[in-house]
Amino acid sequence: MLACNIGKTDKTVRYVIGAVILILGFVFNTWWGLLGLAPILNAAIGRCGFYYLFNINTTKSNNK
Repeated sequence: MLACNIGKTDKTVRYVIGAVILILGFVFNTWWGLLGLAPILNAAIGRCGFYYLFNINTTKSNNK
């Protein structure tokens, strides 16, 4: 199973960006606002597929 690779600050930014996209979609009455669900779901799960592809990890590590 894949480990979490999204840190606390990264999650907060994703929630905010996702919410803004959803709200803009609602305000402008377009289905494009549903794209805001992607960053929200990534933040809720704590994993990002693109981060795995590029070996990025924004969580704090105990090894440092």
